[in-house]
Amino acid sequence: MDLGVAGWVLAVIAAVSVGLAKGGLPMVGSLAVPMLAGVMNPVAAAGLLLPVYIVSDMFGLIAYRRDFDARVLKILVPATAIGVALGWATASRVPEAVVTGLVGLIGAVFALNALLRPRLGAARAARLGPGLFWGTITGFTSFVSHSGAPPYQAYVIPLDLPRKVFAGTSTILFAWVNAIKLIPYAALGQLNLDSLETAAVLAVPAVAAVFGGVWLVRVIPHAMFYKIVTWALLLISLKLIWDAVR
Repeated sequence: MDLGVAGWVLAVIAAVSVGLAKGGLPMVGSLAVPMLAGVMNPVAAAGLLLPVYIVSDMFGLIAYRRDFDARVLKILVPATAIGVALGWATASRVPEAVVTGLVGLIGAVFALNALLRPRLGAARAARLGPGLFWGTITGFTSFVSHSGAPPYQAYVIPLDLPRKVFAGTSTILFAWVNAIKLIPYAALGQLNLDSLETAAVLAVPAVAAVFGGVWLVRVIPHAMFYKIVTWALLLISLKLIWDAVR
């Protein structure tokens, strides 16, 4: 795939952001597709990056195989599958700009609320109804543009999970989501030999970044971790809104 010098630079940065996401910082991964959209079609960018996500998932799963919240996964795994199915069914009908703007709006509202009105008292429990709602949106938006992190965080951040459990739950869930996206992506023609060769090159910096993400999760204090997550969610959401309007 001929990306040009500028395109390759952006592609490597996008791959690093994917790796950091799989290392336990899921909000960073939402930057990957918008970043590449400057040099290629967003749909092609999503198809190019899916194999990079999956390779990175393998290493993330090894790192966080013991750190996860089972109840959250039991709720979100089937919900995200429904969301991916909806994304596949409506792939040719829903404009990507609409989805991108909606994801950005959800993330921005949630992040602003968390920053301006800090939550008081005990952490919320993982409830079934909200989990099915946010999980379905997570699967749908992840299918369309790998932007599942904002709706996912809208559900999980209020649970106030330990940072390694938060990171591990995120990594396991999105590994599942990326795996079930393979068949519909192939059916829609978003995977081809040319893109797979490019993805194989990008997988190298992505895998290296996985370990960088794991290290950051381990050294960042709990309160600071969630503050960083929330601010990153706000910035990424504003970027998605800008991309949708533009």
